[in-house]
Amino acid sequence: MANYVIADIHGEYDAFEELLAKISFGDEDTLYILGDVLDRGPNPIKVMRKLMTMPNAICIAGNHEVMALECLEFLLQEISDKAIENLDQVTLDKLVTWQYNGASTTINEFRKLSVSEREDVIAFIQDFSAYEEMSVGEKEYLLVHAGLGNFSPEKDLSEYTIHDLVWDRGVLGEKYFDDVITITGHTPTMGIPGNPHPGYIFKLNNRIYIDCGACFPGGRLAAFCLDTGEEFYSSTHR
Repeated sequence: MANYVIADIHGEYDAFEELLAKISFGDEDTLYILGDVLDRGPNPIKVMRKLMTMPNAICIAGNHEVMALECLEFLLQEISDKAIENLDQVTLDKLVTWQYNGASTTINEFRKLSVSEREDVIAFIQDFSAYEEMSVGEKEYLLVHAGLGNFSPEKDLSEYTIHDLVWDRGVLGEKYFDDVITITGHTPTMGIPGNPHPGYIFKLNNRIYIDCGACFPGGRLAAFCLDTGEEFYSSTHR
């Protein structure tokens, strides 16, 4: 029985399946997904529907899930001239922002689903948590997509906004807690200055960055075992 963390799958279904095989993920194990299942890669909805069949997978929201939830209900309706005419500026701006951030693969797969399947996907994403706190052995962990934007040691976790948790990268390498290890995705490790192994898991100041750029050339999908500290990787993205 083991606990694993994966972040920023971004529609890379084959890499996800490869990684599950590498860690020999079983029914007694638990998998924590640190957001950004959707967008960019070829099969984001396929990954999401796979997670929907996995009762031992716990999903945390990323900024791409937040963007999707702001727009998917609009896509539930038949897109007609009337629907477009009634589109308000706020929704239009959200759709443009989401499209700019790689929504096309999510939208293409989503629109192939039946109405009931679409509703099930939306309901599933709505149940994603904002963060998870846990103890594994003698170690304490905080799992969150982006980090703790506007960090203050006096703040309770419940005081952070969704933007703080899923969008704001904060100060790179900023130490949050002495006695809690914070694990995040969102920041691809190949872009971290001073990282001696770009595209692999990066550790600094009681923080672990595990977005290894699965959807980018030269990147890969990573899994981190909370019980042993082992790192696992998919094949390099071409």
